[in-house]
Amino acid sequence: MKPRIAQSHLTRVYERIERPLVPVVAQMETTGVRIDPEILRGQSNTLAQRMQKLETEIHALAGHPFNVGSTQQLGAVLFSEMGLPGGSKGKNGHYSTASDVLEPLAEQGHEIVSKVLDWRSVSKLKSTYTDALPQQISQKTGRVHTSFSLVGAATGRLSSTDPNLQNIPIRTEDGRAIRQAFVAEDGFTLLSVDYSQIEMRLAASVAGVEALIEGFREGLDIHALTASQVFGIPLKELPADKRRAAKAINFGIIYGISGFGLSKQIGISPGEANAFIRDYLDRFHELRDWMEATKEFAREHGYVETLFGRRIHITGIKEKNAARRAFAERQSINAPLQGTAADIMKRAMIRVGPALKDAKLNARLLLQVHDELVFEVPKKEIDATVEIVKNVMEGASAPAVTLRVPLVAEAKHAANWAEAH
Repeated sequence: MKPRIAQSHLTRVYERIERPLVPVVAQMETTGVRIDPEILRGQSNTLAQRMQKLETEIHALAGHPFNVGSTQQLGAVLFSEMGLPGGSKGKNGHYSTASDVLEPLAEQGHEIVSKVLDWRSVSKLKSTYTDALPQQISQKTGRVHTSFSLVGAATGRLSSTDPNLQNIPIRTEDGRAIRQAFVAEDGFTLLSVDYSQIEMRLAASVAGVEALIEGFREGLDIHALTASQVFGIPLKELPADKRRAAKAINFGIIYGISGFGLSKQIGISPGEANAFIRDYLDRFHELRDWMEATKEFAREHGYVETLFGRRIHITGIKEKNAARRAFAERQSINAPLQGTAADIMKRAMIRVGPALKDAKLNARLLLQVHDELVFEVPKKEIDATVEIVKNVMEGASAPAVTLRVPLVAEAKHAANWAEAH
């Protein structure tokens, strides 16, 4: 494959990003992360009690006990016995109870379905994390050692398996509770440094959205600024719900959010949401032009590129099937942004070790979770370490790529991962 790297102009990506990253990732895997099994055991008991309570409530709503974890029994209860809408049988003759079938029913107010979805999410956290993680603590090191793959995601992001430590939910209370079990060694503290709104910043820069570029340069609240510009309301008079709507679309637009998707997120009608997206793209027309040009490039070449030249192949962009084609178009918009963010993070990871070594600091890099790096730092070195890590991360695109907006890395440290986030 080596000749193909040069032919495809990918030598820079391979030699300057991928190859130098291998020892960094190997070191992270070898170091591992300390986990307190007692905290997890306590959480496991709490989750088991929650599951039991939810089961009792589900059985009361169904009118009899059944195995909530059995999709066959659940489908029969929901669709045959209770006659809920939307039931369809697969080739095996059983009703589907996949999340895309159940979520709309929960939104329509069917209490039993909401409780089943809650039960499933608690059950998944219990089996995947609170029960499994203590079993994965190495007897030799007393730490958990995940495996990172450099080729696990099409966009160039690292992925984590055995166990997957990138997937612990951060927005739910239960997910945050699990992160409390990730603790620092005695005499050390955990440091979390993550990029602030990196994909949004990249979108503003690559599309040349002057209003957003100016906002990021001035350090303004970008969601409030967006809402103010789209709705024509002065910043000082902006109501909270308008900012929330703007935040949803700021993040959603780079994932190709639909009117229906936005309406579900912020609780307005699909018509209103479509009008909002239209107004947004009229106001930030540079973004719309870039999105159209990017889709056209993907149709013509079958791939898109990050700012550093990584190629991300897009399949299905010429599909006759409209849903599959729309999915590929959304991918083609998000991939160059997510891929560029991944490249920047990888460049930061390569540089941070030597920078700390030069400063005679002893921080250890433990985890990479998308836009975040987690270190274990001797307590007395924390201030010096924060300064160096932030400088490296904020300057990681240079000199290869000059962005029109500043990159901002935010640092927090604490005795456990939940508090450091």
